[in-house]
Amino acid sequence: MPVPAGGLYPSVSLGSEGEEVQLLIDSAMFSGSYADDLMNVDTHEDEWSRLQDIRLNGSVLEYCGRGKSLIDVGLAQARFPLNTTCHYFEIEIVDPGESCYIAIGLARKNYPRHRHPGWDEGSIAYHADDGKIFLGSGLGDPFGPSCKKGDLMGCGMIFPRDYRMGIDTDSERSGSPLPSSPNRLFEEDNDALDLRDELSSCSSSSEDEDDGDEMSWGQSKKKRNINTNLKVQVYFTKNGTIIGRKEVFVPKGGFFPIVGMLSLQEKVKFDLRPLTG
Repeated sequence: MPVPAGGLYPSVSLGSEGEEVQLLIDSAMFSGSYADDLMNVDTHEDEWSRLQDIRLNGSVLEYCGRGKSLIDVGLAQARFPLNTTCHYFEIEIVDPGESCYIAIGLARKNYPRHRHPGWDEGSIAYHADDGKIFLGSGLGDPFGPSCKKGDLMGCGMIFPRDYRMGIDTDSERSGSPLPSSPNRLFEEDNDALDLRDELSSCSSSSEDEDDGDEMSWGQSKKKRNINTNLKVQVYFTKNGTIIGRKEVFVPKGGFFPIVGMLSLQEKVKFDLRPLTG
């Protein structure tokens, strides 16, 4: 094979939990500062703007909170909002922990740190334990099946055809518009739902914060922190199949990928760009 400009560099890849290798490089061949930086390790730290009671272990997010009350939420929020280039992300449930209180969704940039995704204004989320969708409210609606260990949960946005980058957010990241639909679309799944109501009675206390609007947050222009000029479809998937969609207004600053966990020993593996590489 032809040697690229700059040469070929040793590279090692690990793909599953628990894998370990011992690196054997003859450091005597190198000197100075180069010897201290023989291998650059991608820790994925630059992909996340906030980790609240979440430990980052390579591409795995691990819950490290107390898991004793509703305020012990662990949150991982991405550094950049979804856009037409990166419009979908996924998590795999590596360990459901004690209760599988795992959520995937989108949230405004300044989302409260002690609120599960979807429970507060400026967020929408699909919860693994009961299959419900939460749209700016602690009271969820039946939406899809529950999820367990090994399941893939995905979340994405379908932008309007006339969408232009930069008109809806103050994000640092920009790019060229791509087709508004994802590169792959999944067949709609309307099979029977497997729902549980473990959290609904507790989380419904957040309804006290609602201002009484008839529609949920994101569907009413009366709510704060939304851009009334941009409405998108947010969809969720399980194992590559679309569970359902919701049409919502985008918060000011954009919709940032967010993952929530709330019970001990929960772990998920994330991929913020499964469709774009």
